[in-house]
Amino acid sequence: MGIKNLFTAGGVVMWPLLAFSVLAVALIMERVRFWVIINRRQSRVIREVLNLYRLDNVVSAVDKLRQNADLPLSRIFLAALELEEPTPEEFRLALETEAQAEIPSLKRFQNFFDTIIGLAPLLGLLGTVLGLIASFASLNLGDVGGTKTTGVTAGISEALVSTASGLVVAIFTLFFANSFRGLYQRQMALIQEYGGHLELLYRRRYERGGEKSYAITR
Repeated sequence: MGIKNLFTAGGVVMWPLLAFSVLAVALIMERVRFWVIINRRQSRVIREVLNLYRLDNVVSAVDKLRQNADLPLSRIFLAALELEEPTPEEFRLALETEAQAEIPSLKRFQNFFDTIIGLAPLLGLLGTVLGLIASFASLNLGDVGGTKTTGVTAGISEALVSTASGLVVAIFTLFFANSFRGLYQRQMALIQEYGGHLELLYRRRYERGGEKSYAITR
C-alpha cells in the first residue's frame, strides 16, 4: 500500500499522526545527540578532574571543567569549586543545588514523548470509529450480500489502518522514551557517585588546612 493510499484508508486522523511522528523523530534525534555526547566524554573528563584535584592541582581541574562546560557534571562541579572559601556544608549544598538545576535539561522533552505515546493510539482508535461510522452509514440493508456490502467490508478493513498507524507511532516513541528515561536514571546515579567523591576530597582538604578553603574564586 502506497503512502497516498495509506492516508486515504486511514482518514483524517492520519494527518495529526503524521505530525506526531515527525515531531517524535525530531525530538528523538536531539536527545540521541545529547546523550551520545555525554556518554562519550563525561566519565573520562570527570575522572581526570578528580585525579587533578586529588593531586592538589585545583587550577588545572577547574580549567578542565570550564573547557567542558557543556557537560552536566562539569557545571555541577564548577558551581561548588568556584565558591569563595566555602565550608564543607556550603560545598555540599552547592553541589546538590546545581544537580537539581540540571534535571530539566536531562529530562527535556519527556512530557512531549508522554503526550505522543498517550494520544497516538487514541487518534488511531478515533480513525477506526469514524471509518466504521462512515461504512455503516453507507450500508444498504436491502442489498445484503451485494456489491455495496462488499464495499462496506473493505471500508472496515481500511479503517483499521488508522489504529495500526497510531500504535506504530506510539510504540516507536515509547521505545526511545524509555531508553532516555533509563539514561536519565543512570546519569543521576553518576552525579551522586562523582559528587560524593568530590565532596569527600574537599572535606579532607578542608580538615587538613583548617579554615583555609581550597576552592577558587571565579
